[in-house]
Amino acid sequence: MQREVDCVGWHLVLAVRWVVLSHTLLAALGVSALIAASPIAFTALKIAGGVYLIYLGWQTLQRRGGSKITSNHHQESTRTLFIRGVIANSINPKVVLFFLAFLPQFVITARGDAAWQIVQLGAIFTVQAMVLFAVLGFFAGHIGQWFSRNAKAGTWLDRIAGSIFIALGLKLIIHP
Repeated sequence: MQREVDCVGWHLVLAVRWVVLSHTLLAALGVSALIAASPIAFTALKIAGGVYLIYLGWQTLQRRGGSKITSNHHQESTRTLFIRGVIANSINPKVVLFFLAFLPQFVITARGDAAWQIVQLGAIFTVQAMVLFAVLGFFAGHIGQWFSRNAKAGTWLDRIAGSIFIALGLKLIIHP
């Protein structure tokens, strides 16, 4: 059972890292700066993120009896898990802003090509974040198993999480 939880966690961690590397490359190429400079593109990205959060919240609220983690439950394909992680992180406007605000402040123009420095910094960030997310994922699996044994607690966690996702999604749409 824990092995299945770990597998799900690893696919989501890999998806997030893929997106971080993609945003690093985009920042290095200046595309992220273009998105941030275009109010229309940035607003569209924020609205898409809000719609996705509302969708995730609605899906979470639809669960009956809390989240279940069992060895015989229907598992999503690894491809589906990866794609879900990529979508969730690709349309997160805070990721774009983070890479635009965070990485460039460590670039030293006297050392040469700024784009190459951003790529190197992004790679270092990706490795450290992957280690951190793996550790968090490991412990989240254990906590998730506890929730699966305590259905009432899992139901309330789903209600709270779903409501928070919907509220954040609405905030992004109403105040893009």
